[in-house]
Amino acid sequence: MTRKISRRKFIKATLAGASSQGLFAPNYIRAKDSYNKLNIAIVGAGGRGAGNLAGVASENIVALCDVNSEAVDKAFVTHNKAKKYSDFRKLFENAKDFDAVVVSTCEHTHAFVTLAALKSGKHVYCEKPLTHSIWEARLIREVASKTTVATQMGIQIHAGENYRRVVELIQTNAIGPVREVHVWVGRAWGLQSKEDAKKNGDIVHVMERPKETNPTPTGLDWDLWVGPAPFRPFNTVYFPGPKWYRWWDFGNGTMSDLGSHWNDLPFWALKLKSPISIEATGPIPHPEIAPASMQATYEFPARGEMPPVKMTWYQGANKPRHLAEGKIPSWNSGVLFVGDKGMLLSDYGKHILLPEKEFAGFKRPDPFIPKSIGHHAEWLQACKTGSPTTCNFEYSGWLTESNHLGNVAFRAGKKLIWDSEKLKATNCPESDGLIKREYRKGWILS
Repeated sequence: MTRKISRRKFIKATLAGASSQGLFAPNYIRAKDSYNKLNIAIVGAGGRGAGNLAGVASENIVALCDVNSEAVDKAFVTHNKAKKYSDFRKLFENAKDFDAVVVSTCEHTHAFVTLAALKSGKHVYCEKPLTHSIWEARLIREVASKTTVATQMGIQIHAGENYRRVVELIQTNAIGPVREVHVWVGRAWGLQSKEDAKKNGDIVHVMERPKETNPTPTGLDWDLWVGPAPFRPFNTVYFPGPKWYRWWDFGNGTMSDLGSHWNDLPFWALKLKSPISIEATGPIPHPEIAPASMQATYEFPARGEMPPVKMTWYQGANKPRHLAEGKIPSWNSGVLFVGDKGMLLSDYGKHILLPEKEFAGFKRPDPFIPKSIGHHAEWLQACKTGSPTTCNFEYSGWLTESNHLGNVAFRAGKKLIWDSEKLKATNCPESDGLIKREYRKGWILS
């Protein structure tokens, strides 16, 4: 007599077989039915985590994990059926409880949680930047490529209509071949004088690592918060966020934060991946704190019919010459594509073709990039149906590597000749420790 096996047992057996071959396959118990809800684990429930939690709140939130119990307790008020955790490693001991993971921890622990999710066969959404280092970005991208799970990095503006229309204009040669791009942001958080910090709206001014220890807030596991970074006593200059991202041990300053959003547009429109050289200028690099103002210039090779292109990033006081010369509108932040037939200027929500009089009556191409159903909704649908996401780790991994390279060039103090295949600046061996750092004892990423 043929013995019947339940669908649940069949899936369980399939996953067990997949695990013996290396990485788990994704859990499709619910994923094959787009009308059923995913069981989601939230790692990092405060700050950006609260925003991401709201973005996926339509699903079953079955686990809340944060090193700060206050953040977990606040989220639990709404999601009171979820299990509570402080250590993500304990969460993954019960990986059978969930299908997908949303990672919103601080930058220096992104890769650790994300890798655990990928190796557990879970769909994963990770807040930007994808990782803390170039080596971590490469590792995550390569591991993700060996799975069939749905991945997404938190580049929310990528789902906006404006970016999509700009990409269409650039890729249909509205301004001709693009050989030059300028990206600038007005934010000036980082190492600066008290006067400039006040003028630029910075929420904290610090010149050196504080020597004093402040009382650790009740409910915060500070040792676990520090995680793989070098340990230092608790001080309010690091916590709560976003103070921490100015410190190299925990973040990468404005470049990795806003670079994920603003450099996304030229990366998408120009099909960029890896630069061949990177050169940065700014103040004398501080050993511990990211700069408020700096700029980095990347050279990218030709891509198919697209010619080589030079992209320059500016933050804080640094601005492109086009602004100083009055050749373009004075926008606080923007992306300027310079083509053979004209220019295109864009920010998050609007764009213009320049010179405007020369583009009077210009007929735009018919839209060919579909309207997004929403940044988080796109990922949730991908988890359930296998549809593609536009900010998956293949795309976001390259973007993250490039952003980090700008900081590495700044900290190394010299132009880098970049060998992407070897993950090495061939002319700057002293940058190796900035590409891949040592972790604190007890923390391993592999």
